[in-house]
Amino acid sequence: MNHNQETILEPNFSIDIEDDEIIYVSKSEIKRDAEALKKLGIELVKLSKNELEKIPLDEDLIYAIGLAQKIKKEGYRRQIQYIGKLLRNRDIDPISQALDKLKNRHNQQIALFHKLEKLRDDLITTGDAETIIGLYPTADRQQLRTLARQAKKEQDANKPAKAAKQIFQYLKELSDTE
Repeated sequence: MNHNQETILEPNFSIDIEDDEIIYVSKSEIKRDAEALKKLGIELVKLSKNELEKIPLDEDLIYAIGLAQKIKKEGYRRQIQYIGKLLRNRDIDPISQALDKLKNRHNQQIALFHKLEKLRDDLITTGDAETIIGLYPTADRQQLRTLARQAKKEQDANKPAKAAKQIFQYLKELSDTE
């Protein structure tokens, strides 16, 4: 075979390396991505129905998540894998963003509860309601002082903290109204 015959067989064949960029994905990376999608699916399954309504999901995912919430043991594991498979074919950025918003709201609520608990504890130990009045001007000073005295008596007598719970509930109501 001579050189001319080779060029005649493939005259239009040329490789342009710069234009065709091939991205190789390792098997491990594919597995990590699949595992991350399964974890996202587990987080979605743990949400309540009201929380799920706030996340942009299509009908197939909603149905699969609802089914996973009802299934136990081995079927649950397979359903989670199926949800991960469904998530592979979708843009998960809006789903992740909505889930992060729900988590952040939960974290804000926890921070508020810690703040209210600290206010309550300070009120019980010092008996001074001025910081609470400063934060919540609509608060009833007399009611706070009465509850603080009751809570202090319960604390000294090692009784259940009924008044302390009432203070917390009152502070929670005040924070909800503002």
